[in-house]
Formats: sequence, structure tokens, C-alpha cells
Amino acid sequence: MKKILALLLALVMVLSLAACGSSDTTSTTAAAGETEAAAQSADDIADEMTSSDGKYQIAFVTDVGSLKDKSFNQGTYDGVKLYAAAAGKSYKYYQPANGNEATDDDRYNAMKLAADNGAEVIVCAGFLQATALQKAAEEFTDVKFVFIDGWAMGLPNVAGICFQEEQCGYLAGYAAVMDGYTKLGFSGGGGGTNAACNRYGYGFVQGADAAAKELGVQVEMNYSWLYGSSFSASNELQTMAAGWYQNGTEVIFACGGSMFQSISAAASAEDGKVIGVDVDQSFESPAVITSAMKGIGEAAQQALVAAESEDTWTAFIGDANTTVTLGAADGAVGLPTATWSLEGWTVEDYEAMLAQIADGTLTVDNADVAEPASTDNVTVNIIK
Repeated sequence: MKKILALLLALVMVLSLAACGSSDTTSTTAAAGETEAAAQSADDIADEMTSSDGKYQIAFVTDVGSLKDKSFNQGTYDGVKLYAAAAGKSYKYYQPANGNEATDDDRYNAMKLAADNGAEVIVCAGFLQATALQKAAEEFTDVKFVFIDGWAMGLPNVAGICFQEEQCGYLAGYAAVMDGYTKLGFSGGGGGTNAACNRYGYGFVQGADAAAKELGVQVEMNYSWLYGSSFSASNELQTMAAGWYQNGTEVIFACGGSMFQSISAAASAEDGKVIGVDVDQSFESPAVITSAMKGIGEAAQQALVAAESEDTWTAFIGDANTTVTLGAADGAVGLPTATWSLEGWTVEDYEAMLAQIADGTLTVDNADVAEPASTDNVTVNIIK
């Protein structure tokens, strides 16, 4: 599995370079096989296109929240667009009806529409897709499905991909404390039922604990799943975050898609700091000190490359009952050293720790823990 992942990653890099080969861009309407292959980045590739035959080979079904959430949806779709542009394939995104109140039927209908529109591969973002995806995959057996932040379903046409979020959460928590912050916050999406967010948060506590122990300091952390069940921005979430900042919290790990908008707004108003999630969110607010990133776009590209032939697809998914799990050893999690504003932890020390996580010298507990307990060095205040 490691060998095939390395090969696919190399192919993804080739495709990405092909998509960065020119400064020319094209209009938002493109024919199949004439997508924006010369685009410099995912932002240069149109979110919507029109194919010459009304068919779209690559489909993306969004998670809750907006497509342009500057986080999970957008990061995944960026990978889809980069692959499609470089491979000369038509693409389309589908948002289930009823927005954040979407049902399993709404999600299934989006997948069915994608299949009816000629999708060869459907990339689905988020654990909420599970029931609909299984139904669609069982019905459309000639279509391959990529389940980002998901799991294997025992079906040969489904690639379930998850990440070791605890590893980049650990790095973010460690970095924050090493940078001198001892009043931390964690605000997560999914209401404590999302395993990925749980791993992010539990890793964050573990990393903060390790750095606090090393420095001989005590850390306090507010920890909450309030106002994040839909992963959306809200006035209530912004008010809560503002209250935290006013009461001494220095930096909040904003772990949940569009929730970032509310927390970064509160940080800007209260002179607080933010840790982003999933993608490098430093470009969205000067309050961001770093981001706990996972390669969602790269994983989508890897799976799409694998889907080009039955041999590479079978090698990629392995046993249909085995979830593809990506972490530091695969270059799939980490912090953005080029854009972070950290001053108390060097890039060299970060890279050394990342290497230790990758080779197993340093292990991070990956338990699905929604409410971490306090440690000798970190007092965790669960806010309900």
C-alpha cells in the first residue's frame, strides 16, 4: 500500500505541475477535454464549467456548509479541479438540497444526478455522506466513489479515505504552547460526533500537554462543541468566542469548516489569535498563527489518479474492507511553515518532530475522544 501511495503521490505532483505550466487562464465555460489545464492554481480554475455534451466525468458532492468555505469543502474541491484540469476531464460540483439541513435522501439525489450526468468518479466530502454513498455505490456499480473523511464499505467501487488528524492537532497544540500561549481554546464541529474533529481536538490537548511539560508551565483550555453541529458560522459561535477572548483565552483552534469565519471575526475584534484547520487559513485572517492541515485535496487527486485503471484502483483501495489512512508517514498532515507566524518554535525543530511522528518514534493517541480529560499540565474546561 505504501508503494502505491508513493507512486500515486508522484503522479499527483506531475499533474499539479502540469496545471501550473502557464499564466494563461480560460473563461468559466469550457468544453470536455478543454478544461483549464494551463491554470496556475485551483483558484484559477472555474468552479463551474459547461461540457460540450452535457456530461461531466468527475463529480464532487459537497459536505454541509458552503462550497467556498476556505476549509474542508473548498480544499477537497480544489484537488478535484486540479486533477480534472490537468487530465482534461469535465467536472461539476453538486450541493445536496436543503443546505445544512440536508437529509440522506438529499445527498443520494445529488449523487444520483451526478451518475446520471455521466460521472465516472464521484468524490464525496464528509462523514455525513455515508448512508447515501453506500446506497448510490450499490446502485451505480460502474461508478467509482471516493469517500473523503470516510471509511471502507466492503464495496469494490468505494475508496474510503481518512487521516491521522491527531498528528497535526498535536503539532498545533505543541506549537501554540512553545510560542508562549498558555490560555487556549478548542471549538469543534459535529457536536462531538465527528471522529475527525475528535482526533484533531484530542491531539491538540496531547501536544499542548507535551510542550507544557517540557517548559514547566500550566495551560488552561476551554473546550466546546457548542454551536458547531452544522460546521457553519453563526452569531452565537462568534459571541461565545468573543467571550473566551475577553476572559483571557489567547488562541482558539477553530476546528470545523465555516466555523472559522465566526471565530476569526471574534479574534479580530478582541485582539485574539486563531489556529486554522484542514488547509492553510493564514490567507483568510491576520489572526491566524498556524493551521493544522491534512492533504484533503491531494488525497482526492491520488484517488482520481488511481481510478484511471482497474489495476491502480485495486492497488489503491486494497481490501474493500480496508480504509486508506494517511498521516505524517505519507506526507499528508502537518503545519504550514512558510506562512506561520510562530516565533517560539523553529522550523527545524518542527521538522524533527514531524519526522519522529512519521517514523513512529513519537506516537500520538488516535482515540476517538470527544471530551478529553485534564492532565497534569493542561486543565481542560469542557463548555456545554
